[in-house]
Amino acid sequence: MSAPDINAVKEYLLHLQSNICSELEAEDGGALFIEDAWERQQGGGGRTRVLTDGAVFEQAGVNFSHVYGSQMPASATAHRPELAGRQFQAMGVSLVIHPRNPYIPTSHANVRFFIAEKEGEAPIWWFGGGFDLTPYYPFEDDVIHWHRVSREACEPFGKDIYPKYKKWCDEYFYLKHRDETRGVGGLFFDDLNEWGFDKSFAFMQSVGDHFIQAYRPIVARRKSTEYGERERDFQLYRRGRYVEFNLVFDRGTLFGLQTGGRTESILMSLPPLVRWQYNYQPEPGSPEAKLYDEYLKPRDWLAVQ
Repeated sequence: MSAPDINAVKEYLLHLQSNICSELEAEDGGALFIEDAWERQQGGGGRTRVLTDGAVFEQAGVNFSHVYGSQMPASATAHRPELAGRQFQAMGVSLVIHPRNPYIPTSHANVRFFIAEKEGEAPIWWFGGGFDLTPYYPFEDDVIHWHRVSREACEPFGKDIYPKYKKWCDEYFYLKHRDETRGVGGLFFDDLNEWGFDKSFAFMQSVGDHFIQAYRPIVARRKSTEYGERERDFQLYRRGRYVEFNLVFDRGTLFGLQTGGRTESILMSLPPLVRWQYNYQPEPGSPEAKLYDEYLKPRDWLAVQ
């Protein structure tokens, strides 16, 4: 079993960030990402790239971070006591894209690597990540395409991998207090190390590389769809679910804040505009009701082909 190659992981993640930004700029056709390089006082840093007020993307953030320190936060060692007393490094690319047009889904992706080391003992390491799709006015063809590419990312690693990580995504991106999924899912994996470093790293790369293949065609198909105030209002209302999940449940947000990460970069995932409405209920039979009735519940999307 090969030893973890931290430099190879970092090089890949930096390349992935640059490639995704280039693809999104090309699809937007107007705005460009600005880069904000930052350092973490306790160790490490990163580069945050944000595109705002584009022709297609109202806000898109693609963040690379590599942080390290001499000890883990208490919240982490409470669940993983074997990490206590170890130095750690955590690196990853995390992105959230909030389009302007309500017919284009919001999307999120993340790939990451963690390693904790202690002299005289074997390192503890793992990969994690995934991607998910959050439509407001969904199209079945888009959702099937999204899941087909998700399956393609997993197929070289075994026929059971896509169903396993698709199910994990449905369960993870679930708002318990709302009794609904955040969107139509995708892939989610964590604590991956049982394959050894090389294969686990290859899988993380496959997930990272397939994200833009899954998302950009959907954007291209929907970006010229006409919409009005009704669709925009519903989009802003549903964006509130994104805020609720990220601030209440998301592991990456909590880990970043608890380890003294850069708050601006951690919270770049939040939408630029959002609204809440007391006790909102969609009109039965409306396009808004269709989202709740047909899409915000786990479903085998590839079985409907």
